[in-house]
Amino acid sequence: MPSFTTILKASKNIIAVAGAGLSAASGIPTFRGAGGLWRKYDAVGLATPEAFQANPSRVWQFYHYRREKALAAQPNPGHLALAMFSIPSIRHRIAPGSEFTLITQNVDGLSRRALEQIANTHPELADEVRSPSVQDSMLEMHGRVFDVVCTSPECGHREHNTASPICPALAGTEKVFSHDEPEPHIDEADLPRCSRCGSLARPGVVWFGESPWYLGHIEELVAKADLCMVVGTSSTVYPAANYAFDVLENGGNVAVFNVDRSEGDQDVDFLFLGPAEVTLPKALGLQ
Repeated sequence: MPSFTTILKASKNIIAVAGAGLSAASGIPTFRGAGGLWRKYDAVGLATPEAFQANPSRVWQFYHYRREKALAAQPNPGHLALAMFSIPSIRHRIAPGSEFTLITQNVDGLSRRALEQIANTHPELADEVRSPSVQDSMLEMHGRVFDVVCTSPECGHREHNTASPICPALAGTEKVFSHDEPEPHIDEADLPRCSRCGSLARPGVVWFGESPWYLGHIEELVAKADLCMVVGTSSTVYPAANYAFDVLENGGNVAVFNVDRSEGDQDVDFLFLGPAEVTLPKALGLQ
């Protein structure tokens, strides 16, 4: 740990790339690990534009399940450690003069809720937490499960919606995925609709085959990063899987925080095996 602490203190341009393992302790299912969603369900049939076009009922039931899991969850110490580290007055005690960006692949909103939790529990930090510099230092590259987007090209309205359920017809259908109950068919007319024009709405996430958000900005951050922390991701979803490798290629340091070994972690500078909610706060000095 002392060697990582030394590198962290000296780093000026720090990024963290977070995946599903960060939210596992909050009760959010992972995708590719033991018991992961993509081991049980076909990702192509649930998380692509083609799947939604072919069977919006099934896809909305899947995302209703994910919305309900996220609504029931709370940020864990891993989320809170990254949120605290994103606050300059806190971070500069650990890494003086540094910049930090969290690049999260998660759509559950828990990292942003961790910031709000800190603002509520530490009123002296509230203004800083809610400042654009802190809010904009979190990049949700795969979108947000609580965003709802109109499918009409003429409209395209996007809004944040945490209603549970988001429409009456989806009530109880989370049990299709949580308890293997039979899948009902829901007519398209009864699925979530755009609040502005009434067209069919879709979940506001980035599906396989779609372009992640902020790619140009992220590439700039990766190019100048001197430290990359990889948290809770198997590094199999591109382009995020390349970021740590690019930082290494550019002469920066990489620290991996994962429960299990993953491909390429033999090449990194620091490997912290164990639950991120335990290893991350300790490594950042934020226990």
